[in-house]
Amino acid sequence: MKKLLIASAVSALFAAPATVLAQAKPAPAPTLDKVLEASGISVSGYIDAGYTYAKNGAGFTDRVFDTQQNSFALNQFGLSVAKQPKEGFGGLVNLTVGRDAQVIHSFPEPQPGGSMFDITQAYLQYAGGPLTVIAGKFVTLQGSEVIWSPSNTNISRSILFGAIPFTHTGVRATWALSDTVSLIAGVNNGWDQLTDSNKGKTVELGATLNPIKPLSIVVSGYSGQESITGTSAPGGPQGTRTSLNAVVSYAIIDPLSVGLEVLDVSQDTVGNNKAKYNGVAAYVTYMFMPKLRGVLRAESFDDKNGFHFGTGVPAAFATSDTKYKEVTATVSFLANDSFEARAEVRRDQANNTVFTDSTGATSKNMTSVALQGLYKF
Repeated sequence: MKKLLIASAVSALFAAPATVLAQAKPAPAPTLDKVLEASGISVSGYIDAGYTYAKNGAGFTDRVFDTQQNSFALNQFGLSVAKQPKEGFGGLVNLTVGRDAQVIHSFPEPQPGGSMFDITQAYLQYAGGPLTVIAGKFVTLQGSEVIWSPSNTNISRSILFGAIPFTHTGVRATWALSDTVSLIAGVNNGWDQLTDSNKGKTVELGATLNPIKPLSIVVSGYSGQESITGTSAPGGPQGTRTSLNAVVSYAIIDPLSVGLEVLDVSQDTVGNNKAKYNGVAAYVTYMFMPKLRGVLRAESFDDKNGFHFGTGVPAAFATSDTKYKEVTATVSFLANDSFEARAEVRRDQANNTVFTDSTGATSKNMTSVALQGLYKF
């Protein structure tokens, strides 16, 4: 009888529904994506690699990142980790690794030529109702183009991108008056300064306007004490630098959009004189098909008395105006949400012989071609 009972129990176990056995198994461990999603933390990044060839680009150049004449490069590896709730405290950390990181470093690290690792942004955030406040290091309000490569539509950066600050360290507040208007105000150490090189602070003001859905307007201004020599080294002569910038974009029809940027910068110098530079850039973007995009950029830049590029201009032109113009055509193939391939042709011109080829001969123009691969995650 006892054997019969044991046999019946074993038979019942093997005959139990699969769902009963499955319930007895431990639940699978949550994936990292699920953990981050549940905690409200977002992680994103990209790899930007490519090749650039520039004729007459061996010497002085008006470029920001792509300053090598014939080179493959890991331009950037970017990573952003953020927790930015609509209400309460949060923060963001943004790292940039690669050749471009050597250019965007903030004082006191040598710039350019620093480490290939840069903490581009790192700030705390508080959001409550229409008010958002950040404190730490963050990117500038100005410019159509940004450090984060996937957010740009050209491979090379514009001349204007290199004529505005990259980052600031300080405090910034944004007040959303409505769904279409936001006001911005802040105070910081100045242009690209992690540690302030003088006692003066720089004030920033801005506004973002979206009066109708296809139209976006961003107006911003900076004013504060900065070095007259163009570096952030302490102890040198200082003067008030004022920068005004406006960026307008408009989607004409679904595949076609245009953009315009205007920049004006002036600085007080020795003897109550003013140094100035200004420029304008225009963009036309057209989606030929869902995976194929074309972009045309044209810009003009007037460097009065060599204020912006003066340290690199031959001595004969250091006290004269140098005017630059460039036209760039970029074609992008958007393979999927994660990968994008780009090809570009660019032509730069100046009224002075500021471009130098590999033999040392100078020229008033420079032509370049570039290829780029972007992997986004």
